[in-house]
Amino acid sequence: MDSMFLEIKKASYDGDYRLHLWFNNGEERVVNLADKLNGEVFTPLKDKVYFQRFSIPFNTIEWPNGADFAPEYLYEHSVSV
Repeated sequence: MDSMFLEIKKASYDGDYRLHLWFNNGEERVVNLADKLNGEVFTPLKDKVYFQRFSIPFNTIEWPNGADFAPEYLYEHSVSV
């Protein structure tokens, strides 16, 4: 990976707690966040309906309650598709 800042350009729900992500470096990856939803801010995301309510307001995934993951974290914990 080069020195550009990673950004999420597009994302889609991929079942359970998985997200299909399109990064600004041209890569498509899938991340499974099932075991990453630790802490009070992530508790609402354990509801799969709520989990699907993500958006991309600032080049990363965010939920209505303010929970988010850094693009670098998502990249590191995802697999290429």
